[in-house]
Amino acid sequence: MKKAIVTGANGFVGSALVRQLLANQVEVVALDREGCCQNLPEGVTFLPCELSEIASLAHSPEAAGADVFYHFAWAGSAGPARADTALQLQNAQWTVDSLRTAKQLGCRRFVCAGSIMEHETIAAAFAQGNKPGLGYIYGSGKLVAHTMCKSVAADLGIDLVWAKITNAYGAGELSPRFVNTTIRKILHGEPLQFTSGTQNYDFVYITDVAKAFALLGEKGKPFCDYLIGSSHARPLREFVLEMKRSLAPDREFLFGDVPFTGIDLPLSIFDCSQTEQDTGFRAEVSFFDGVRKTMEWIRETEEKA
Repeated sequence: MKKAIVTGANGFVGSALVRQLLANQVEVVALDREGCCQNLPEGVTFLPCELSEIASLAHSPEAAGADVFYHFAWAGSAGPARADTALQLQNAQWTVDSLRTAKQLGCRRFVCAGSIMEHETIAAAFAQGNKPGLGYIYGSGKLVAHTMCKSVAADLGIDLVWAKITNAYGAGELSPRFVNTTIRKILHGEPLQFTSGTQNYDFVYITDVAKAFALLGEKGKPFCDYLIGSSHARPLREFVLEMKRSLAPDREFLFGDVPFTGIDLPLSIFDCSQTEQDTGFRAEVSFFDGVRKTMEWIRETEEKA
């Protein structure tokens, strides 16, 4: 891989991949909304581009000649917008539009960021009598994008590699997801209340996620799905207790005070062996160390604010 295009390049995962690709001596064309480039390092070509206008990229001389097209851009990936049906369906269409644009640009492969929630959504939606929460609308959008892209890619003759991230976390993340929220509660002295924590989970540090995507762009097999995780999935309670040992050994962590309304996936779903076998990827940052790095970054960010 000599040149890559990255949509959503200014985001948490996208910007981490950009830095990894530059370290690998890959030329990068970074796409994001107008003015959204504060997380991008020097040495990239930044092209402002709305998802609704992604087809216009096919005529861009700056984007021509790329080997791999990485797609991360996804509106409403966190917060209330996850439940916006029209937006999530539009995201799926924009993903297909990006795939078609990649083919027009001559890219040999399209690497897209999926989610472990694809598995959760199937389990939640097709369990008899179950009443899925609104958060699964986001997962449904990812599923629609995944299935449509496979058919379109096969028809167009471009390699599709679909990567499902378990739970990325680390320095640079701003969204109010589990690790971030818990660390901020620790820093602010707020009560630490959780579900019973028996549901299976996995977390993978952002630099490891970036390395995995770089490897998938080079070595992932066409029309295969790959899980990006730590290879140490276990019940959530064990992760929380490890966070306690790492960050707040003197604080009280209360389990069972928050009801769990999601889906508990079997540990087999979190198997990363195919990713490791095909690409040589192995997560390097332990959860114990990763949450410390994340806390240091959050503390520094709050002190600067």
